[in-house]
Amino acid sequence: MPDRRILITGGAGYVGSHTCKVLAKSGYLPIVFDNLSRGHEEHVRWGPLVVGDILDVDALRRAIDKHRPIAVMHFAALAYVAESFSDPLLYYRLNVGGIANVLEAMNRSDCRNLVFSSSCATYGTPLRTPIREGDPQHPISPYGASKLHAERVITDVGNAFGIRSVSLRYFNAAGDDPDLEIGEWHLPEPHAIPLAIRAALDSTNDFCILGGDHPTPDGTAVRDYVHVLDLAGGHVRALEYLLGGGLSTAFNLGSERGTSVTELLDAVERCTGHRIRRSVGPRRVGDPPIAVADSVTARDQLGWNPTYTSIESIVETAVRWHSHARYTL
Repeated sequence: MPDRRILITGGAGYVGSHTCKVLAKSGYLPIVFDNLSRGHEEHVRWGPLVVGDILDVDALRRAIDKHRPIAVMHFAALAYVAESFSDPLLYYRLNVGGIANVLEAMNRSDCRNLVFSSSCATYGTPLRTPIREGDPQHPISPYGASKLHAERVITDVGNAFGIRSVSLRYFNAAGDDPDLEIGEWHLPEPHAIPLAIRAALDSTNDFCILGGDHPTPDGTAVRDYVHVLDLAGGHVRALEYLLGGGLSTAFNLGSERGTSVTELLDAVERCTGHRIRRSVGPRRVGDPPIAVADSVTARDQLGWNPTYTSIESIVETAVRWHSHARYTL
């Protein structure tokens, strides 16, 4: 399928691998470009794997020249807020330098469509909720800043060389493939839902709530959890928007529902049937108290609508995955 090839940087990772599955179901051939430093070869199941690093522009160029994709989806990035504070140079080098290399390799070819995995972290602490695409972007972590800088690089290079793009600012990716073919697998695991499931399934673990004094109804941070397959579907819709001639833009992808950490833990307890030992620690630097999406623009322009409409439906898929995947526990 030479006219249906999509290069997926970071396609061995969590959101990237789920997007590869949805792309394949939609008739595309995902070609994964990944150095496997944080992704997993076992999750590359729907197309070829090119082992390479996005900091190697010649390797990117060779992959594009060989496979001649009609578009690039760029997931390859570092995405841990706490780590970005301890090593900001690493985040700017990979997240900003990496997208510059991807664009350079694309510009040397005839590939002119880019879907970029951005983040709600570019907004920082929002002035209002829900957050709209036109709201101020004032990131409060090096991770969020690196994603915002990457968006600016994409805009400037796109304007100069005719590369059209969609930046998808998604909120908290969550849940797992209900077919149990792939799932969330981080070492170490920083994300709330897997950690809560671990605490529920193993009574020797507890769950530390990062801040119980946020300006929210129950004092814990409120987040917008969106199922990873819904995010994957958003990427496919963004791709088809570009292939149909759509102009460069950015979209929020979120469920538009806020769930506090306390409510999340309660949902995990209901889905597992086990209690979670809870403790409360200090707030984590770089975390806003509330982050909930307004996704009206994505619904209107992309026809995107999440299919997982409750936190329980998301958590249920994660419980199934983490109960069956031996390497996540």
